[in-house]
Amino acid sequence: MTETETIAYDVVVLGAGPVGENAADRAHAAGLSTAIVENELVGGECSYWACMPSKALLRPVIAQADARRLPGLAAANQGPLDAGAVLARRDDFASHWKDDGQVRWLEGAGIALHRGHGRLAGPRTVTVTAEDGKVTTLTVRQAVVVATGTRAQLPGLPGLDEVRPWTSREATSSQTVPGRLIVVGGGVVATEMATAWQALGSRVTLLVRGKGLLSRMEPFAGELVAQALTEAGVDVRTGTSVESVSRENGTVVAVTGDGARIEADEILFATGRAPQTDDIGLDTVGLEPGTWLEVDDTLLVPGTDWLYGVGDVNHRALLTHQGKYQARIAGAVIAARASGTPLDEAPWSANVATADHYAVPQVVFTDPEAAAVGLSLAEAEQAGHRVRAVDVDFGSVGGAGLYGDGYKGRARMVVDLDEQILRGVTFVGPGVGELIQSATVAVAGRVPLDRLWHVVPPFPTLSEVWLRLLEAYRDN
Repeated sequence: MTETETIAYDVVVLGAGPVGENAADRAHAAGLSTAIVENELVGGECSYWACMPSKALLRPVIAQADARRLPGLAAANQGPLDAGAVLARRDDFASHWKDDGQVRWLEGAGIALHRGHGRLAGPRTVTVTAEDGKVTTLTVRQAVVVATGTRAQLPGLPGLDEVRPWTSREATSSQTVPGRLIVVGGGVVATEMATAWQALGSRVTLLVRGKGLLSRMEPFAGELVAQALTEAGVDVRTGTSVESVSRENGTVVAVTGDGARIEADEILFATGRAPQTDDIGLDTVGLEPGTWLEVDDTLLVPGTDWLYGVGDVNHRALLTHQGKYQARIAGAVIAARASGTPLDEAPWSANVATADHYAVPQVVFTDPEAAAVGLSLAEAEQAGHRVRAVDVDFGSVGGAGLYGDGYKGRARMVVDLDEQILRGVTFVGPGVGELIQSATVAVAGRVPLDRLWHVVPPFPTLSEVWLRLLEAYRDN
């Protein structure tokens, strides 16, 4: 007979990634008894198979590229990267796929951890099935927060199962460098992993179904990244679909829509994400398993007064930092409702995730980096705003020339002509990831253009691009 136990909490969080940890932390900080449920590693996808290991792989690549732009360093940095050292440092940042440190944090924070598969078992009830079969029932007084994230979505191609393809997990955790790598996709994972593995010694072929890369950003972002990847040696093929894959004597063979046959040692599919809601008991509360979890701006699932969805699982913005923001908002909402405090649901208040709609920042850590916040020109126009795009070549910025010889980059701000604020900003170029927070402040703060004139950029830095953008707007 299966051993059972019942424990009551104020708040239970499904998923112990950074998003779930933030939700649990905010609830506990409000004085609510809180538990978190995880069936893999505490720390989640970001810590072990996404943000941290991928950026650990990319940092040496970017540093070497920057060095090669500088006389005095260029000659000493023409050789290949030490792949073994890069992979070892990546392993350190992934904590060697052990979660001891994260578990200690939970213990120190006073948050209970239940290891096992968590499922809803009706309203305000969660069951946790451990590896040994023990079932623990958690009854919930205030809120259940779903933070189970997403998984890689693979296409239904003939022969795919036999090929054993890479997903983002294998691409960020591989202990060896494949001699030849096919990357399928044109988004963030595809471009970042093509950048990393090409620099580490793979011969990379990037197959993109659409017309270009990074289709959710301004078109010039994908164009500049594609140009740089090609110059680095990546075979970039746009407008190319994969029709079938096979593994013959250890070699992967991909056949494209135009009949081309491409051979490689491994193939990575970076073709989208699916919500991890298949087996978390959504059906027990009247929701459809396997679907994205619809929420309102307080992160509450409509029709309930106790179920919340934060992070990738709600499909509002598939980014760790945005999910953590949602978790902080949800924690404040849960605390307010638990104490009987009225919610402030005005835009930009403490109880609504307004930034999800207007000020989502993102950095793509390729070379050059691509960073954006808010709406692109096309998105702003589609939303009905009367806008104008202002573009500047980073070559006009003194700090860019100092950053590295031959600096290539571009900046755009999307100006709302009626409200005289910024609807969106995009930067592409080496080092621009560290610029995007200033743009995020301007967009989220709805800073008027006439006030931005008084935000003086230090000379000579890349930040001077702000002055060039404002001058371009004034002079045209």
